[in-house]
Amino acid sequence: MAHFAKVQSGIVTKVIVAEADFFNHFVDETPGAWVQTSYNTKGGIHYDPQTGQPSADQTKALRKNFAGIGFLYDGVGFYAPKPHQSWTLNDQTYMWESPVAYPDDGNVYIWDDEAYRSDSADPKTAGWVLASS
Repeated sequence: MAHFAKVQSGIVTKVIVAEADFFNHFVDETPGAWVQTSYNTKGGIHYDPQTGQPSADQTKALRKNFAGIGFLYDGVGFYAPKPHQSWTLNDQTYMWESPVAYPDDGNVYIWDDEAYRSDSADPKTAGWVLASS
C-alpha cells in the first residue's frame, strides 16, 4: 500500500492509502492531481519503519516530507504552512527553521515572533520563551 495526496492549486486537500494500480480504474473528476507521498520520509530522508533510523535505500524518500492536509506542494516537495513570520524554509529539507536555534538547556520553549523582534531580546535565545507549565 502507498499514500497519495490530492493536490489542488498547490495545497493538499486529501491523503489516502491505496495500491498504485487503484488509479488505473479510479475516476476523479475534481480539480487537482494525485501525488504519491511517503509516510516514512521526513526532511528528505527515508526512515526505516522498523528501526526509525535512516534507510539504507534512500531512493524510497519521496517529495521531501509526508504530505498532510493543508500542506503545500511545489512540484518538488511537500511542506507544512509557514508556522511563524520570521521562520524560513530550508530548500533541502523542506522544513521550517527558526532564525535562532532552540535553547539546549533542558527547558521547554515555544516560539514568539514578537519576542524575537524585541530590541531587548537576548540574541542567543531571542524568540524562544519558556513554556508555562
